[in-house]
Amino acid sequence: MPRGTTGQRAVTRSRLLASAAEVFAERGFNGASIEMICDRAGFTRGAFYSNFASKDELFFTMFEAHAAAVLTRLRSALDQARQASDPLQHFVNLANRPSEDERQWFLISTEFTLYAIRNPEAAAVLARKDEEVRQGIARIFAELLAASGREFVIDPALVARFAVALREGGNAQELVEPGSIDSRLVERLVLPVVLDAFSRASSDRRSP
Repeated sequence: MPRGTTGQRAVTRSRLLASAAEVFAERGFNGASIEMICDRAGFTRGAFYSNFASKDELFFTMFEAHAAAVLTRLRSALDQARQASDPLQHFVNLANRPSEDERQWFLISTEFTLYAIRNPEAAAVLARKDEEVRQGIARIFAELLAASGREFVIDPALVARFAVALREGGNAQELVEPGSIDSRLVERLVLPVVLDAFSRASSDRRSP
């Protein structure tokens, strides 16, 4: 395939994803039609179907890109926290900084979650991908504790579930009640306590 064709396909795909993000955030997943996405991007339905089999596939492509960005940000925060005197607090201070597209992604992902609850096939895929993200977060948390000389006493994936719920719940409250709550402050206060409560001094440190 000529390089020019490959490059144009990548541009088309990128524009469709950007347009879909805008339309999903504005209209909701169910309310956004493929025609709306194509019109916003300046393409035909043919361009859409040459890149994505369905709106579901397009969303999961967006999900994977967002998840990769989140895990990269957390990994970067972990790398910096390793050198701090208080790795747990330093990590949380870095990791919970808001991203530019956080409001947009919250709207998109919340709408899709409601759609998935009503559609078992979509729910199964979303559950699998959510679990992959939680496992990634759990590994980072475990490494963070190790840098602090601690280890989990429960499955770290459970703590990852709590952390995700804390972030998403805080985002919801902050968007519904703008100015009344600083969800980042709540996270900075609560998450280090949770990590500490469900961990103990590592076996190396406990050995006589």
